[in-house]
Amino acid sequence: MKMVVKKKFGIEERIEKVVKRIKRWIKLKYKPKKDRKVIFVLHNNACASVEATIGSAAHLDSLQSVVNIMKKLKEEGYNVENIPESGEDLSKLILQKKAISEFRWTTVEEIISKGGYLYLMDEEEYYEDFNKLPKNVKNKILETWGDLNGKDIPAGMIYKVDGKNKIVITGLKFGNVYVCVQPKRGCAGARCDGRVCKILHDPYCPPTHQYIATYKYFNDIGDIIIHVGTHGTLEFLPGKNVGLSNECFPDICIGDIPHLYIYNSDNPPEGAIAKRRSYATIVDHLQTVMVDAFSEELETLNSYIEEYLKEMDTSRKHQLEHLIIEEVKKTNLVKIKEKIKKIEKEGKIHENFKELFDEIRDTLEMIKNSKCNDGMHIFGELPEGDRRVEFIKSILEYEYKEKDLKKKIENVLNGKSIENKKLEGIIKEINERIEKTDEIKSLLRGIDAGYIEPGASGLISRGNYDILPTGRNFYTLDPYRVPTKSAYRVGILLAEKLIERYLEDEGKYPENIALYWMASDIMWADGECMGMILHLLGVKPVYKGGKVVDLEIIPLEELKRPRIDVTIRVSGIIRDMFPNCIELIDEAIMRVAKLDEPLNMNFVKKHVIEGLNNKLSFREATFRIFCSSPGTYGNGVKYAVYASAWEDVEDLKDVFVHWNSYAYGKNVYGKKSTEIFESLLKTVDLTFNKVVTDEYDLLGCCCYFGTHGGLTNAARVLRNKKIKAYYGDTRNSKNVAIRTLKEELERVILTKLLNPKWIEGMKKHGYKGAGDIAKE
Repeated sequence: MKMVVKKKFGIEERIEKVVKRIKRWIKLKYKPKKDRKVIFVLHNNACASVEATIGSAAHLDSLQSVVNIMKKLKEEGYNVENIPESGEDLSKLILQKKAISEFRWTTVEEIISKGGYLYLMDEEEYYEDFNKLPKNVKNKILETWGDLNGKDIPAGMIYKVDGKNKIVITGLKFGNVYVCVQPKRGCAGARCDGRVCKILHDPYCPPTHQYIATYKYFNDIGDIIIHVGTHGTLEFLPGKNVGLSNECFPDICIGDIPHLYIYNSDNPPEGAIAKRRSYATIVDHLQTVMVDAFSEELETLNSYIEEYLKEMDTSRKHQLEHLIIEEVKKTNLVKIKEKIKKIEKEGKIHENFKELFDEIRDTLEMIKNSKCNDGMHIFGELPEGDRRVEFIKSILEYEYKEKDLKKKIENVLNGKSIENKKLEGIIKEINERIEKTDEIKSLLRGIDAGYIEPGASGLISRGNYDILPTGRNFYTLDPYRVPTKSAYRVGILLAEKLIERYLEDEGKYPENIALYWMASDIMWADGECMGMILHLLGVKPVYKGGKVVDLEIIPLEELKRPRIDVTIRVSGIIRDMFPNCIELIDEAIMRVAKLDEPLNMNFVKKHVIEGLNNKLSFREATFRIFCSSPGTYGNGVKYAVYASAWEDVEDLKDVFVHWNSYAYGKNVYGKKSTEIFESLLKTVDLTFNKVVTDEYDLLGCCCYFGTHGGLTNAARVLRNKKIKAYYGDTRNSKNVAIRTLKEELERVILTKLLNPKWIEGMKKHGYKGAGDIAKE
């Protein structure tokens, strides 16, 4: 037997990189505060409109946060001048001076004339660093974006001075503090019509010359860079997922400048990506205050409903029917109002009242069981008064279903005792943890090159108050503990209820369910969707010491239904952060495919045999987990939609398949498998995603329409059938629900988009609030 000797060698260039970064941190530590140059980078969803999305950040008023931080920096002795009074003033200044990328309504000439630039970088200065890049990296950039002269490809963010090209670095300067809006990542120039949207057709599309030049400039002049809010594009640039090389674009762009990242404490996997791929030190922030979605305008209607249910007198009930109908007309219950209008026109309002009454009551119950966010968090600020009570209530409600919970919290905060001593102690502990939160102090410690304490992360509305205090450098969970036993039980309920709903709607079992497996399933719900996938397959996890160590096949006699096949579009975050979870599901699929069972009871085996008959190997025939290509993130469809770069649903199908047909599993990492992916989509009966919390919904992020929507559209086009999209609801894990996409949309629209509470909360944040409303 030949002996294999493994040796480890240091990579000299990587060692030098680490040393340079350490030296920069040490230099920062000993540099006087008045001389330190601090750079804030605001995020910007360029494709969705540069002008409307300045300061994009999940549930964070990034603009007001930056103003608050600048004021504190000045107090601490930093050289900060002409600080805007508010975040609203900062947004106005950015827009007035056009301190943004050129886009549909903004030209380079206007940026220059209005003073929205920090620096005009000479061509020679840029190429001095550019020419030091690895040859294949330079070639890729030039192939994609051309040179600065715009030969073949129009150059972006170039301004000519005396016939010489200058790269425009946009931003505002406040003494030694710089505020920059992150450059566009995948397109250049003022057009936005799909032709200059390079990333639409090339997931490996490198950042533009101006993007690279901007980060070079900040590396050259800055002492520390702070990205504000969840999240930007830097950490998602093409390159390795971990252990980056000098050919990886996040590594190239961030250089060796010290890097802090203000991040939402609810997002550990993407925060970990920022750490791994852009060398960030996280300073996390509080999650937004959640309040009951039931608004005051519904209180009178609700009282009439309750009175109607108790009333025995027929004439009084008849009067209440009139009152209920008239009260509905004053609300935002649009769908029911339209129904009333139609029935009134037919003169049959009282004949149809029972059906109408049931719908009104069910709708009110749905709203009562939902929450909406009360505005956004501002970095460094704590919820006070009633908002503090609501914040604690939203944490406790997941476990404690006590009557008058809000009143009990108020009593404890006011120094009174309550009967439930355990609950009283927890309320006090949560309140103490909130009081200990000092996010700006933590950030200042980071700017001093000090130690940022580690802390837990996750969804606080699921009772995880160990996330507090924030202002910490969060860590993620143990990937070998998912799905947890409780999450697996929820997954069983999801699977059975989904099958039950489909049987009710279609009268038969689904053979193939296409799922969008989001990172939130693991980071917030401990693998509920993962547990669901296993149960659809008829497989259960085997635990040892709380970790999943094996799989066990559930016999058909016990399962009492066929094994359902799955086609999974997995999140790029799961791919990179939780590869063991992908391998576990892949192993389950292969085991099920090998079972000696009738094909009408094992749809996985049935479809694998069809693949084998089409000359696929067993390994290829069992590919079920797909994602974007290695080192890239995204679904492609969102870019096509934002740029209006599509004519019909066939175009969107092509984009989705092009981006997402890379197979993953045991010993398979990103194998391009377009035909296999399409053949699976042709057998899909329904698509599925789920909601875990009211903090996020299917209107609030492009991943929902881009990935779940893209998956559904691709399956519909390839199957030539209008298959349904379903949503699971595990906000209350003890009351799991399944809805159609239409039903889930109606819920979100009523509880958020048309909800006066949510609208008023957003209005408090001016430009940033308007941007978030527009995003919905």
